[in-house]
Amino acid sequence: MSQNDPSNDLQRIIDFRISFARRQAGEVREVPGGFLVLHREYERSHEHNQLHITGPADPEGLPELADEVMAFLPHRRITVHDEALGLISVPALEQAGYTHVTEVLMVHTGPVPEAGAADVVERELGPDPHGLLRRAVTAQQWRWMPDADEKTVHDLVERRTARRAGADEVLFLAAHDDSGEIASWADLYLEPAAGVAQIEEVATAEPYLRRGYADSVLAGALRRAAAAGCALRFLVADQEDWPLRWYGRRGFRAVGRVHSFSRF
Repeated sequence: MSQNDPSNDLQRIIDFRISFARRQAGEVREVPGGFLVLHREYERSHEHNQLHITGPADPEGLPELADEVMAFLPHRRITVHDEALGLISVPALEQAGYTHVTEVLMVHTGPVPEAGAADVVERELGPDPHGLLRRAVTAQQWRWMPDADEKTVHDLVERRTARRAGADEVLFLAAHDDSGEIASWADLYLEPAAGVAQIEEVATAEPYLRRGYADSVLAGALRRAAAAGCALRFLVADQEDWPLRWYGRRGFRAVGRVHSFSRF
């Protein structure tokens, strides 16, 4: 649990996320009010090809700014890190055809959980295209996006390689079933010097749902973060999706919100 006040925790989280976006980018371009990240190797990953708004900006001017700096991309993606600015930007961006998602920043305030039933270990994507983690993540991505093309699925799976540059230590954690197949997984981003850790993309393969594997992965991530000296442990959840409540029952509380906008 963080010993800092909630407002300070929120700023540290925002700073961490902005730093992570910059460090994992293939290219960063400064723009008025923020920066654009690009990664041509993963061009279908909106995470790696988007506009981050971090400072004062004109909400009415954001659609035009995005069209100008992202003109060569087939999509538009904007993350507004200031909650108030993001909220007042909703009308202009929705009018311009953007879909709005509110992301909740949640800090872990409960005790660090004990080990779960499933063994949780670090996994690499590795050079083997049939490696356990890559195979599990790819199969689940196809379940989520059955109409996607090969390039899209490839970029959404392989972009984890870029994330390794985002923090001092990046771990891919996985829980296995009795046969050794990966049932659930998550990313863990650690900055021990800053005392901050982010848990990201906790996911379970559909054949293993509601069997406790995600709990094991989440517990494993929290234990590793605590052992690394990261007292501020956080994650991001969609305000309208069920995991928000699932995390709430596991010791996470909301400390702030950011606003994400997409247009295809």
